[in-house]
Amino acid sequence: MTETYYGSKSNPYEAIKVIRAWGLNFALGNVLKYISRHGKKPGVDALTDLKKARDYLNDEIEAIVKEMKG
Repeated sequence: MTETYYGSKSNPYEAIKVIRAWGLNFALGNVLKYISRHGKKPGVDALTDLKKARDYLNDEIEAIVKEMKG
């Protein structure tokens, strides 16, 4: 069962559908997930979700920088 804060099965922009369609990796998929649900999940404030999205984005940036440095 898909939780409504991620979209719904009938919603073409449900987080998991977008993540798969865009071929996002784990970190970027989580960025999208946390941004798309911020302020919608009961018991979780928007700021918490945005901070989690930021953490995953920073992790992805660090991985790219490390890869570029070889």
